[in-house]
Amino acid sequence: MNRRTLLAAAAALALTPIAASANMIDYTPGAAEQAISAGETVFLDFAADWCSTCRSQERTINALLEENPAYGEAITFYRVDWDEHGNGDLATQLAVPRRSTLVMFRDGTEVGRIVAGTSEGDIRALLDSGL
Repeated sequence: MNRRTLLAAAAALALTPIAASANMIDYTPGAAEQAISAGETVFLDFAADWCSTCRSQERTINALLEENPAYGEAITFYRVDWDEHGNGDLATQLAVPRRSTLVMFRDGTEVGRIVAGTSEGDIRALLDSGL
C-alpha cells in the first residue's frame, strides 16, 4: 500500500461514524429535557462524527457499557449531535462549551461533567455517578 492510498483510507476511517451502542439514543429536542425533569438518570454525549476526541470518548463509553451492563440498565444515554444541536436550547441552557462534553444527571440535577477528557477512569467515574 502506498502512502497516498494509506492516507485516503485513514481519512475515510476518520469520517466514518462509530457504531453507537444499542443504549445510545439520538437526541431530539425535548426528549432528554423531559427525562431529566422526570428525575431519570440521564447521560448526555455532545459529539460530532468528525471529532477525534468524541470518537475516543465513544469507544471508551461503548467498552464500559459492554463491560458493565448495569450502566445501560440504570442510565438513559443520549448522543447530542453537536453540528445539529450545538447552538440549541439544551447546549445553551447547560452552558456546554464545546463538542466532546459529557454530562450526567441524576434526580434532575447535574452530578458530573467531562469536557474534552478521554481518560477511561474519568469516564468510568462519571458513569458510576449515575448508578
